[in-house]
Amino acid sequence: MLSDYLPAALVMVVVAIVIDLIVGDPRSLPHPVVLIGRFISAFERLWNRGSAYQRRVSGVVLTIIVVGGVWSVSWLILVLLAQLHPGLALIAELWLLSTTLAIKGLGDAARAVIKPLAQGDLAASRIALGMIVGRDTHNLHEAEITRGAVETVAENTVDGITAPLFFALIGGAPLALAYKAVNTLDSMVGYRNQRYADFGFASAKLDDVANWIPARLTVLCLWLAGLLLSISGVLHLRWQGALRGTCRDAPRHPSPNAGWPEAMVARLLGVQLGGTNYYQGVVSQRATLGEPLEVLQVAHITATVRLMHGAWLLFMLLSVAVIAGLSFIFKGLL
Repeated sequence: MLSDYLPAALVMVVVAIVIDLIVGDPRSLPHPVVLIGRFISAFERLWNRGSAYQRRVSGVVLTIIVVGGVWSVSWLILVLLAQLHPGLALIAELWLLSTTLAIKGLGDAARAVIKPLAQGDLAASRIALGMIVGRDTHNLHEAEITRGAVETVAENTVDGITAPLFFALIGGAPLALAYKAVNTLDSMVGYRNQRYADFGFASAKLDDVANWIPARLTVLCLWLAGLLLSISGVLHLRWQGALRGTCRDAPRHPSPNAGWPEAMVARLLGVQLGGTNYYQGVVSQRATLGEPLEVLQVAHITATVRLMHGAWLLFMLLSVAVIAGLSFIFKGLL
């Protein structure tokens, strides 16, 4: 029954969050996303050829196989383990759920940039930033290093935290992993360049659809986090007018979803994100988000990490309220 499933799903997600916060992504254990990436890479080399039409059809087939296959395999594994012992299925689902989250990993990655940057070691901070972004980092100065880290934490608050939580609450580990498959496909073949424009078309569009609701829920949670952090005196953030400014800025971003959390963070911090990036020496001009009321500096990365944590905590609190309300309604109908 739905009234029983929702609270149980919430408890499992909370436990998975705790596992991620404590363990993160240990390199000694196989990670499902790595396996998904290897599968995509192998088939991309085999199928991304022929005419534009052939590549687009192959991309659609790959998207269906990867997303459907990940959901089916994870669901089957859990069913088989449940037949052996319910405890085995529970442990497996908790571990699988934790692998879809990147709360600890995202915070650690940001701190790897913060520490050398605060010490004036631009070379080390560029290397650390290069581990989490696709843009060229070897010539970036402090403000641009900060911008790269802030944009990455803001965008990945959706991709790595709230969106997996959203799908985990709806469909458990299989659906959360299916979302990560969509996200991995987009990050590997969803580029608008000569090689992937046709082959990655389906992957990019499916990622847009999957992130549409989570991205906008995350913006609300980021704004609420900014409001609470400001009221409590932890941070001085420009929460007034941030929602209106975000709605005005976000549509200028080339992605229908990534611009929303980036624009909100820019508005809350009083900085300007976007602008000129270089990818393997090629210039990419992005629309600017926010206003340059402050010069970007290392403290803004720390503030963004705090906003990230506040956003996912509020996302879970709102989920508790929604699930409690739905459970009450369904129990009342029976």
